[in-house]
Amino acid sequence: MAAPRTELADFLEQEVNKYEGIMVPVKASHAERMFTKKVPIEKLHPNPDDEFCSRTVGPNYSIYNRYIRAFQKYGEIDQNSLDEPITVEKVRPDGYMILNGHHRWAAALKVGIEKIPVKIVNLTNQVDIDKMLKASEHDKRVSFDLDEVIFCSKEYDIPEKPLPYPINKIYKERLRLGVPGLMHYLGTKGYDIWVYTSEYYSLEYIRLLFKKYSVKVDGIITGTERKEKKHSAEKKKAESKLEKKYKETIHIDRDMVIRTLHSGKDFEEYEIDADAASWSKKVISIIHKMKDGENK
Repeated sequence: MAAPRTELADFLEQEVNKYEGIMVPVKASHAERMFTKKVPIEKLHPNPDDEFCSRTVGPNYSIYNRYIRAFQKYGEIDQNSLDEPITVEKVRPDGYMILNGHHRWAAALKVGIEKIPVKIVNLTNQVDIDKMLKASEHDKRVSFDLDEVIFCSKEYDIPEKPLPYPINKIYKERLRLGVPGLMHYLGTKGYDIWVYTSEYYSLEYIRLLFKKYSVKVDGIITGTERKEKKHSAEKKKAESKLEKKYKETIHIDRDMVIRTLHSGKDFEEYEIDADAASWSKKVISIIHKMKDGENK
């Protein structure tokens, strides 16, 4: 069932149609990505793949109206009306595509705010994946979900020792206990390390975060949720290249290790039966078990 037609819905449809087929993401420079900055609001464009622009879902008008009231009260976007800048990706021919913050953008537009704070990020695209694959010297890899497996996201998770000040003010995410050691171990065994996230982190941010823990990450896929609809062909193409590159993939989840051999599409499953303190040790023992099985 289509969402009811409103002035905002009509405007979104016009904006999406205006840039359809001509809006292309481009890499922002390091200087552009270093700091939050204010840009003219007309430079921001809605993301056609976001449910905010969907005919069947559309904006949440309760959230939209709440932001309108806040912006009318304070007159601008500041710490009193929202906590985070709008996350955007630089695009051609003009401006930025919104990745996170559509309701704040639409409310600010309605109120007449002229400039809006943004945080620019560079997301993974096909060219990036090709470069990562070309740089790799291995034919097997390990994949992790960054949000669900690598970062502390549960109450019972035990974090790694925090990074020293002031680095911990820049990289605020906490890795689960044992993750750096596990990744280092896998690297010594000839595996490329790939991490996936549905969030809109910059590639450089994730790469440098792991570097602070003395871990080399070979592949980074960001913003995976935006590839579920119109980008499905691009996603399949990327997966096909990964399968051709790697004869073996091990996916490590919180509760399971899944090993896939792409030559025959065979797979093995191993349950991770361990508490938070010994989780990484259990995973390493499972990898040992896999290798012992190969040798036999």
